Amino acid sequence: MVTANGMAEVAAAVGEPARAAMLTALMDGRALTASELARVAAITPQTASSHLARLIAVGLIAVERQGRHRYHRLANPAVAQMIEGIMQIAGGIQVRPRARTGPRDLAMRAARTCYDHLAGQLGVDIADALQARGAMVIDGDGALLTASGRAWMCDMGILKPDAGKHSARPFCRPCLDWSERRPHIAGVLGAAICTHALEQSWVRRREANRALEITPKGRIALKATFGISCAG
Repeated sequence: MVTANGMAEVAAAVGEPARAAMLTALMDGRALTASELARVAAITPQTASSHLARLIAVGLIAVERQGRHRYHRLANPAVAQMIEGIMQIAGGIQVRPRARTGPRDLAMRAARTCYDHLAGQLGVDIADALQARGAMVIDGDGALLTASGRAWMCDMGILKPDAGKHSARPFCRPCLDWSERRPHIAGVLGAAICTHALEQSWVRRREANRALEITPKGRIALKATFGISCAG
């Protein structure tokens, strides 16, 4: 049961200007580090850590761990709806410049490999496309390829019928993207998509780093397969 004290605690957590700025920065769906949120709110990292602890304690922010890094995101869609409502009532909170994340190299940001799967904008766009089609469901740290999605991926030649049945690794899991700070696809499925893209020459490796170049053939195929429009 919601109490007056509980409501007041949440309102107080949102009502501090630096915390309001950090919550607003997370409204685009990305997950950001404490340092990035500190820059957005124009406060020190130490002060940001204190504010984030308060927001986590009242359930407004959740933390994702990716290796040695900790990323912060809005806890759930209800929090985003609440913030949006406050912004409308307040006449719009002034949004600070969008935090810069990930590599400065535009090629790395557009498409790259993350171990054996696709990352960058391309990887995230594919994950979004699969969800929009109903082929995959991402819920927090878990992901599921639907029966229809698996059949479709097999028909496209991306997956083999027995893919993942004899593998100890997760079949399909979300991996928080370094630059986009939204999930791309890892696991057996992510590796299969990456392998298919390379074998079909949709993308090709660059010599200098992990960046991938989307080929003219790839732009056509990605549009036809996933509905993704890639810049030329």
